[in-house]
Amino acid sequence: MSDNRRSRTITEGVARSPNRAMLRAVGFTDADFDKPIVGVASGHSTMNPCNAGIGPLAQRAEAGLRDAGAMPQTFGFPTVTDGIAMGTEGMKFSLVSREVIADAIETAVQSQFMDGVLVIGGCDKNMPGAMIAMLRMNIPAIFCYGGTIKPGHWKGQALTIVSPFEAVGAYSAGRMSREDFEGIEKNACPSFGACGGMYTANTMSSAIEAMGLSLPSSSTMANPDPEKGDSVAESAQALVGAIQRQILPRDIVTRKSLENAVAVVMATGGSTNAVLHLLAIAHAAGVPWNIDDFERIRRKVPVLCDLKPSGKYVATDLHRAGGIPQVMKILLEAGLLHGDCLTITGETVAEVLQDVPATPATDQDVIRPIDNPLYAQGHLAILKGNLAPEGCVAKITGLKNPVITGPARVFDSEDAAMQAIMADGIRHGDVLVIRYEGPKGGPGMREMLAPTSALIGKGFGESVGLITDGRFSGGTWGMVVGHVAPEAYEGGNIALVQEGDSITIDARRQLIQVNVSDEELARRRAVWKQPAPRYTTGVLAKYSRLVGSASRGAITDA
Repeated sequence: MSDNRRSRTITEGVARSPNRAMLRAVGFTDADFDKPIVGVASGHSTMNPCNAGIGPLAQRAEAGLRDAGAMPQTFGFPTVTDGIAMGTEGMKFSLVSREVIADAIETAVQSQFMDGVLVIGGCDKNMPGAMIAMLRMNIPAIFCYGGTIKPGHWKGQALTIVSPFEAVGAYSAGRMSREDFEGIEKNACPSFGACGGMYTANTMSSAIEAMGLSLPSSSTMANPDPEKGDSVAESAQALVGAIQRQILPRDIVTRKSLENAVAVVMATGGSTNAVLHLLAIAHAAGVPWNIDDFERIRRKVPVLCDLKPSGKYVATDLHRAGGIPQVMKILLEAGLLHGDCLTITGETVAEVLQDVPATPATDQDVIRPIDNPLYAQGHLAILKGNLAPEGCVAKITGLKNPVITGPARVFDSEDAAMQAIMADGIRHGDVLVIRYEGPKGGPGMREMLAPTSALIGKGFGESVGLITDGRFSGGTWGMVVGHVAPEAYEGGNIALVQEGDSITIDARRQLIQVNVSDEELARRRAVWKQPAPRYTTGVLAKYSRLVGSASRGAITDA
């Protein structure tokens, strides 16, 4: 057993018979008290397609655990779907939910002294939330991705959830018919599963696979396909083996395995949110890691996969082309991956990849060979300068020229910026500043898919910049920079920018600055006052009081 306290609580004999009596009520027999008790943490929810297909997977996990000689105990955790909350006040709860999920899993597992936990999640925040919980508890654990959605189609065009958001801008700009606008909305999400491009859900599932806490190839499977359930059953078997061998999450998540995860995120063109979540995961694992480590790896790892949002393909295409194992084998052969890292199966990364071809198949162009990458360097650039001395994150794939200098258009909320965009108040060359949307100031660090997609739809993707102390959806692309730290609410220089100030974003030089003298910034700072908090009670108020800087992962238990 992984924890003698749990074993003693249940098996000490007559003194503990009430505990045994309660477990008998949920199906335990005499023989079951000597088996490992394993939690099945389920993110099932009919609120959204991302998690609506998880229920049957949890049943497969229960059956697999029983077959392997364990006793499953299933419980749920709450989840937020960004695609539904996007552009509303509800989006402020999204990043908060990462902490709520981690706390919920930790509370359930630790209070019942479980010997291991299998977590099934299908949304952006329940994946890093699960990882944080696993690493805090450090008992045998495995993550099972609920699976990606299959692409929708309209008039021969492959669709993802981002398609309707971009259609809003295109339709309002007169660049799309009403028929196409409605056709895209009605056909974008044809099945259960998480958003289909290399957005945050698929980015995090890929990163977890690369770290070794989920099974090979499991991160790109589609939710409706039978192999997804089979993979969950196999995961249950693997977890029982890990319990027997006491393979623990902190044995697996090390500095080397985090480097593997970041390399895969860069090679696949993953979401900016990976920076935030991997910082938080590293903190939970007790691994030294900082924002500059992402830039260190970005410079040596090329983008190998042509995936949405800026590319052509979706996760199901990547899966058919060989999935994350194929990407990892290419990186391993190029000396860009650590093959000696341990995985949940007890094998090393090199052993897991032993039979994977060293080069991608020639009859596909989803995954490029190492000598013909999509981009020579990674796409998530860490910028610094007087606007972000702690750093910020720019996603530079899909851009012909990742450099812009232009006049600031300043907005103190996402809603105000969206109104200006939809009212045609933005011009080519502008640099939008959306502030007071950071972890504390928002609170909750809202994603900005609505304004960024509207800019794309209106044809501003290459010619308008946007910086924010908030976040971006994994579906965002364009001249956009997020996670600006320190945030405006904490007195970061983004709070001091005035309408019309010249701002430079230069991803080539990793530079972000307002072209105003230090003396002028000091004068403005002298008269700046921190706004009153937007919430004084409830979960958002508690979060605002606890949360730290985005440059450290927006963690709440520092």
